[in-house]
Formats: sequence, structure tokens, C-alpha cells
Amino acid sequence: MAISPLAGKPAPPELLIDVAKLEREYHERRPDPANPQEQVAFGTSGHRGTPLRGSFTEAHILAITQRSCDFRRDRGVDGPLYMGKDTHALSGPASARRWRSLAANGVETIIQRDDGFTPTPVISRAILVYNRGRTEHLADGIVITPSHNPPEDGVSSTTPPTAARLTPT
Repeated sequence: MAISPLAGKPAPPELLIDVAKLEREYHERRPDPANPQEQVAFGTSGHRGTPLRGSFTEAHILAITQRSCDFRRDRGVDGPLYMGKDTHALSGPASARRWRSLAANGVETIIQRDDGFTPTPVISRAILVYNRGRTEHLADGIVITPSHNPPEDGVSSTTPPTAARLTPT
């Protein structure tokens, strides 16, 4: 694999995103439910999109979070939920909105002190440690992270207590 000519250098202006515009679109844009490109669509472990195309907005986070709460309740998942986020632009606003929705649903949510960052591996480990030796009141988790995706994207990923426990029947 060749080393990128940009390695070790500041990003050129044409690769930078307008963070203020991205956040504004996240909060203000209303997705069109009739447009398949703007609907919630789960991939490997979550939903990915961008506010710039109406596919990752506050409305998406609210819908996904409510469905997650309903799913937990339907499946009897009543342990704590570990919530993480990374340093990408949408992680802050999306995780703040998600936390309020979880609280409104009575879900015990564990977050990093002082609004710190907690990437997916940290959340996964916390869930594994909490669930070790337990058969009831298992923890699960969610992370707001675009991970390896473009910086204008947002991703809402889910980590169930155990794959077998939460696999739909």
C-alpha cells in the first residue's frame, strides 16, 4: 500500500468540512420519509448518513433511540446502557440528544465523565466487563461515531449484550 502524499501534513482547504453548516443541517433539516435516501437504514451495526443529504439528522437520532428503547423493553434488556462518542463533528449534538431520549425512557445510561470521548472499543470492553458472569440485567451500548467514514457523516452504532440474546426471532 502506498503512503498518501498528505500523510503528516495539514489537510488542504478543499478537504475540510464546514462544521457549522453540518451541525445546522443536523438540527434543522427534516428528512422526507417518502425518500428512501433519507430513511433510517441499518448496515452492519447501525445507521450511517450525513445531514447534508438528509440522511443523518436529529430526527433520525430520535427515531433510532426510541426504537432502541422499545427494543430493549420488548427483549427484557434492563441493565445499564453504555453510551460512547468520538471526536467527529456530529458526535456531540447527537449524543446529547440521544442521552435526553434515553433518560426520558428511564434507561440507566453510563457516559464518560466531563463529556469525554469514548470510542467503540472502550464501550465494547465496558459491556464485556459488566456482563461477565451475569445472566440477567445485562448491559448494552450505543456509540455515535463515523469511524472510518467521511468526516461529514454520522453513524449511530449499537452493541447488544450478546448477539444471541438480541437476535430478532
